[in-house]
Amino acid sequence: MSGGNIQDGFALGFLKKRIEEGKRESLKLVAADKGLEWFMRNPEITPDLAVGDFDSLSEEGEAYMRSLSDLEIIRLCPEKDDSDTQSAVNHIIEKGARDILIFGATGTRLDHVLANLGLLSMGKDKGVHISIADQWNYITLAESGTVLKRDSQFGKYVSFFTVGGDVDGLTLKGFKYPLNKYRLTVADSGLTVSNEIAEETAEITYDSGQLLMIMSRD
Repeated sequence: MSGGNIQDGFALGFLKKRIEEGKRESLKLVAADKGLEWFMRNPEITPDLAVGDFDSLSEEGEAYMRSLSDLEIIRLCPEKDDSDTQSAVNHIIEKGARDILIFGATGTRLDHVLANLGLLSMGKDKGVHISIADQWNYITLAESGTVLKRDSQFGKYVSFFTVGGDVDGLTLKGFKYPLNKYRLTVADSGLTVSNEIAEETAEITYDSGQLLMIMSRD
């Protein structure tokens, strides 16, 4: 949980489903700085770890943090090279995390949003899958060979963008607007905004590059 916008019902529903499926022991619930206040608002779920300089944490949040006897706390210096979210992600990767979903990584601070999007590429470089979710969007890097199922997709729309350079040989099958061996550049990325899955499944392949996928709903 990061410190951006988190729709409580969306995040709570996601976590409760995982817990009901018996996956609580495999989950490491981490609060990055002000993200701790999400847990304070939803006390039925408690965090395992809090990371940050906590300069944006309210007095109530500080009191809540001190009240959690089993909470591991890593306090960071305010003058640092990473954001609190990146520090938290780096820490849990070092502890063995291989699949990370970040809530609260979007919001009104565009600089923080862009920094958080950069974590997706950082994770790929380290062999870790990182994704970002809010009530309107699911954001991740799509590997070549990714197959999406229409009956389980997040939202109606699927958009694609280049990350760090062109994506060569992009082929989209099963979409309303297919592509065949297209070279996608940042300058013409509007071409791949608001696509839709037209068949039961859709497949994404490409030859090289990094492809950002955003699944959205209105």
